Amino acid sequence: MPVAVLLPALLFLALFCYMKNILLLLLLGTAAVAQVSLPIPLNIKAAYNTGTRSVDGKPGKNYWQNAADYTINVSYNPVTRVLTGTEEIDYINKSPDVLYEIVFKLYPNIYKKGNIRDMAVEATDLTDGVIIQNIFLDGNKSPYDIKGTNMIIPYTAVQPGQKIHFSIKYSYTVNATSHIRTGEIDKGTAFIAYFFPRIAVYDDIDGWNKYPYTGSQEFYNDFCHFNLSVTVPSNFLVWATGDLLNCDEVLNQQYCERLHNAEQKDDIIYVVDSTDLKEGNITKQKEFNTWKFKADNVVDVAFALSNHYVWQSTSLVADKKTNRRTRVDAVFNTQHKDYFDALEVSRKTVELMSYNFPKWPYPYNHETVFDGLDQMEYPMMVNDNPVATKFDLITLADHEIFHTMFPFYMGINETKYGWMDEGWATIGEWLLSPMIDSTAADDYGMARYEKNAGKEIDAPIISLSTQLRDAPLINNSYEKPALGYLYIKDLLGDELFFKALHYYIQQWNGKHPMPLDFFNCINTGSGKNLNWFWKRWFYDVGYPDLAIEKVVEKGNAKQVIIEMKGNKPVPVDATITYTDGSKQTIHRTIAVWEKNNTTVTLNFTAPKKIKRVDLGGMYIPDVNKKDNVWEGK
Repeated sequence: MPVAVLLPALLFLALFCYMKNILLLLLLGTAAVAQVSLPIPLNIKAAYNTGTRSVDGKPGKNYWQNAADYTINVSYNPVTRVLTGTEEIDYINKSPDVLYEIVFKLYPNIYKKGNIRDMAVEATDLTDGVIIQNIFLDGNKSPYDIKGTNMIIPYTAVQPGQKIHFSIKYSYTVNATSHIRTGEIDKGTAFIAYFFPRIAVYDDIDGWNKYPYTGSQEFYNDFCHFNLSVTVPSNFLVWATGDLLNCDEVLNQQYCERLHNAEQKDDIIYVVDSTDLKEGNITKQKEFNTWKFKADNVVDVAFALSNHYVWQSTSLVADKKTNRRTRVDAVFNTQHKDYFDALEVSRKTVELMSYNFPKWPYPYNHETVFDGLDQMEYPMMVNDNPVATKFDLITLADHEIFHTMFPFYMGINETKYGWMDEGWATIGEWLLSPMIDSTAADDYGMARYEKNAGKEIDAPIISLSTQLRDAPLINNSYEKPALGYLYIKDLLGDELFFKALHYYIQQWNGKHPMPLDFFNCINTGSGKNLNWFWKRWFYDVGYPDLAIEKVVEKGNAKQVIIEMKGNKPVPVDATITYTDGSKQTIHRTIAVWEKNNTTVTLNFTAPKKIKRVDLGGMYIPDVNKKDNVWEGK
């Protein structure tokens, strides 16, 4: 072949090979971004292998969880604070394993002398813990071994599918101070939680949940059925998880009628007001009254009592498809003036949760907001201390009520994964508070995260809550995961975000989701592989830090170049101020950082000259804000 013909052919071949290799590299690079994988611990991998979990996020074809039916009868003496109880438990082993022991939780033993705890307890509240009078297993007296807040029933061999029955008699003294989510509020009032021996969770990830309850970490319980009877002296009112079954046996007729009316109407009704309390003929005038409640498919029950609290009530349609109503109660001491707004705020929270965020019908028949000494959630109840301002009332009430979805409707293991419920309650607080009151914009936790981000104490969110305390536990449980959820909502847009979130809720309500179940469900439900973000925000160490690198103006063409100095992807919000005083805001979602690039260029046009650029927003943390402002010359 002549050289004149050969050279062009060789050049074409070389160019073709070069372009082919470039294309291949680009494809490989794109695939590398799309195929980020999340770390899978061996115990989670085992669950995939046995088919109890699946990589698309759904419960596997072999998923199981154990359950129990509890019949609990307790008597509470408001003077001595002694609670005595009996319980009958039918427990079903739905696992494929033979259980050679049964583990119980004795949560009141956090107040037992000599036990390990990471929250302060005053000496006057230290007790002998839960006193077990007797335990019978299938009619035979059973040995037991109490270690801290765990009680082990040894020498058992419960076969797969087998049902066993426990009969237990017990007592303990409720704390008067040192209020750790439960205890006496004042003379004549108490909020009683975690008050009965319960069988611990046995799951497909860890087997028995043997983590001790020391105070900081919260709870992990199975979905069970509860029949609860609470016996108290005359003139004491009782509120509890579940539906009141015997109103006509404990309350006089007019009060039952008021309660029934509240369940049917949007109006705020006083079931019991101050005048009623003075007259003192609210309950049946027997020495003791026994209040009976029933709650199905819930992870816990709690109750409260008082002889001097007023009771407001209202209801709303929480599910327009079925017209199912949810009753909302506010129960409080009239000396606490903030509580006169509590019912309105709480009702609005239930409404917004049903129709705005998470846009899922409120799942229970009632919600009671109780004037207590804590800031804590329980199924169908919250125990909220009085606060100084309307802002504090709103942000506290909506946060605690939001927990109804996470962890109660979704059976999250709070003990290990506090961020899987507190993070949702935090984003719920952020989003719902301004909807309740436009002045209640809430930046809870942001300053705290900016203070700690990137330092030695700043552990990855995925770290087990059992391994953390103090600031690392708080940061990881609240604002950091809430930001992650918020950024995904921003990235996907509301329609796709709610589609993905509802997919997760549909798959796992009434079950026990773990972190990878959540991540994989959102991926599947949205149809997008978001592992690049899950890994960088939830698994990797690092910190958020954006900076304005350069501002370029060429006539009407403008450029603002943003540099990522940290490694945590956050949205870009740039406020452009022009020389005439007008402003423009440019927003980019976290999608701009998907390819691991370190800069992003904001291109826009404007006939005016830029005077100033400000970078950042309320929910965009930044460890160094000194480089977030550009001033024109």
